[in-house]
Amino acid sequence: MRSLRPDDETPAQRSRGGRLGQFLVGGPKKARRATAAPSCKEDRSGDRERHWRSIHVRANWMGRMVLEEKTTLAGWLARAPFALTMSSGFFSFYAHTGFLTALEDAGLLPTRVSGSSAGALVGAAWAAGVDAPRLADELERLERRDFWDPGIGAGLLRGRLFRERMEGLISARTFEACRVPAAVSVFDVVTRKTRVLDGGEVAPAICASCAVPVLFQPVRIGGRSYLDGGILDRPGLAGMPASEPRVLYHHIASRSPWRTKLEMPSRPGMLTLAIDGLPRSGPFRLHEGRRAYRAARDATKRALERPVTDSVVGVSA
Repeated sequence: MRSLRPDDETPAQRSRGGRLGQFLVGGPKKARRATAAPSCKEDRSGDRERHWRSIHVRANWMGRMVLEEKTTLAGWLARAPFALTMSSGFFSFYAHTGFLTALEDAGLLPTRVSGSSAGALVGAAWAAGVDAPRLADELERLERRDFWDPGIGAGLLRGRLFRERMEGLISARTFEACRVPAAVSVFDVVTRKTRVLDGGEVAPAICASCAVPVLFQPVRIGGRSYLDGGILDRPGLAGMPASEPRVLYHHIASRSPWRTKLEMPSRPGMLTLAIDGLPRSGPFRLHEGRRAYRAARDATKRALERPVTDSVVGVSA
């Protein structure tokens, strides 16, 4: 209820002490009879004033509600259990490890993981007992000679050194022994379709999901030949059940030269973290991978403090 102002009173009211005086002397009925009827122009003006004041009040209330309901990425993750999916992206396991290190430092751990290629390596290794700082130390020391084993076959590298390294790194030998459910996407060479591996040995499944065509020879598991899971399932979401209500997806924004376009996936309940401007690494650019690790770790720490306004949280490296 707004207060009365002198401008609201008629000359007759002002001569008798205003509306308050009329009320005290003659009661409310006499005061109303002594009040001149407002003109149509005054009526419309008052209506407009009350209308805009009402809108202003509602807008302020809505604004306060929006601010109160906004939450940071860290707050969203801490609110309830969440699953984690990490995309493929050649040697982007450096960036994924930096991202996961920031989550671990904040005490934000997933209850399920899935991924393709580089994302499969980091996600499955973590599920199999390799904490992010330990994986970061391993990658910091990684040299090309540690996995470079050329041989005759349908690919430059045989992949034996890579498999031996993974077997010596992980604690849980099988998916069934992992601390959380894990799944990796692979490409079936015969059927030319994506297949999800979530049972059996972890190390060969990781190697299969990371078997980049031409660079690595296909990996045989159970009598079938597999290549890089990112060929058809770049996001690595094939192994994430549709029933999972809350999924955090780490999207590697850089696009491989052979891809004509790169679309960001979406699904109900999924929140995407996209870090732009990460250094591109490869077998001859491992030093850039180490830079990508640090850049992704620091960018993720900043992103955790960002407000969640839609399904994508973007941050620059």
